[in-house]
Amino acid sequence: MAVYQNREAYIPYRRGDLIELCLEDGLLNPADVPKFRSFCEILSAYHHFKFHRLLEQLKSNYAPFDPDADVQAIASLQATQKEQKIGQLVEDFRKLLEGANYFPVSKKKLKQACNEKSLIELNTDIDFADFERVICYCRGNTTKQIQVKKLFRKVDYSLNIFERVALLLKCKEEEYFLKKEVSLEQLNFTPGKAYIYLYKNIPKSDIDFIFPNIQTSMTWKDRLLFWVPTVGAAIPLLLKVLPQLLFIVGVILFVTVGVSEIADSKIYRRDVQELMPIVIATLSLGITLGGFAFKQYSNYQNKQLKFQKSVTETLFFKNLASNSSVLNALIDAAEEEECKEIILIYYHILTSDRLLTPQQLDNRIEDWMEKTFGTKIDFDIKHSLKNLAAIRGKIPVSGLSDSEIPETPLLQYDRAGRCQVLPLDEARRVIDDIWDNIFS
Repeated sequence: MAVYQNREAYIPYRRGDLIELCLEDGLLNPADVPKFRSFCEILSAYHHFKFHRLLEQLKSNYAPFDPDADVQAIASLQATQKEQKIGQLVEDFRKLLEGANYFPVSKKKLKQACNEKSLIELNTDIDFADFERVICYCRGNTTKQIQVKKLFRKVDYSLNIFERVALLLKCKEEEYFLKKEVSLEQLNFTPGKAYIYLYKNIPKSDIDFIFPNIQTSMTWKDRLLFWVPTVGAAIPLLLKVLPQLLFIVGVILFVTVGVSEIADSKIYRRDVQELMPIVIATLSLGITLGGFAFKQYSNYQNKQLKFQKSVTETLFFKNLASNSSVLNALIDAAEEEECKEIILIYYHILTSDRLLTPQQLDNRIEDWMEKTFGTKIDFDIKHSLKNLAAIRGKIPVSGLSDSEIPETPLLQYDRAGRCQVLPLDEARRVIDDIWDNIFS
């Protein structure tokens, strides 16, 4: 099987559209067209029930950690029970995302993405130590060309975008944050809970926006613009004023205690009058520097406001689902993907004029997708064949009891490792038998 660096296994088309385009190939006999539709329909129903079971298991394990829960637990869980539930939740969450053809992003790569330079020049920091578990998966790694205004010209910028981002965060307990001397009221999350997010069209450099504990600070550029001009102007001013420091003290005394009391200090009115322009110039320059520093700080504040606006827009307009609703959305996506993969495999084996090895089948499906849709994918043949072979049931045989009939899988291999599937009539009987015994 070919391995591609720039392709994904995700099939970006509806299941119904794939079925119709398979039929438009004209490779099936007219009498088999309704049978194929029926097979796809009952196969989809079977997968719907199968994934419904997984959804119930996910919801049960997520319930103790759901920050949006509006129901009360009958009994509190022990620490070991909570650990078991969060462990099973994470395991099922990974399987669900992989079934939906998402690819994992390791914590190391996630930290690297968070450290990438954003279009808004602010330092951002994510304390990953605040979380017990950090699970991130993405789908749809694309590149978008945009124009960014730099001074008096526009610069072309290449933006790496994840079309879908799924994130699970299990926060540490209250004791951890109390030891850090962090006020629990200031946290944007509840300690001990698990947060699940599903976002669309997130730039790789802005993936830190979706973390609830993001912190901002000045960049080195902001710090230099704030301090260097101020210090640079203050040094010559200080050198100029330092020799006249005695005169400044004299002015203060002249204003506060009068002329007679400072006569002994030999400071005369003429000296004071000559010093007044220096004092005024000093105050003026001080006000100018203060105004400049205030302007630079205001620019930083404006950056913060722009950053907060971008974060708000990301959380509001790009959020597809949060917490328990993410599980429903991902279950639907995984169910759709697995059905599409099995239908494509079954159809291409059924209509091939020769037996195909897994590698030949993989190439045939990828070529068909490119020819039909103009879309290049990296079809996950191993996982899909395994799912198809796992569907097995009994085909009724006259004269034999149910216990005497062996189970038959939809997919089998010959001695040369080539793929074979049951004809449509027998395949429908197998799935019908599975339905009849679904609760057994």
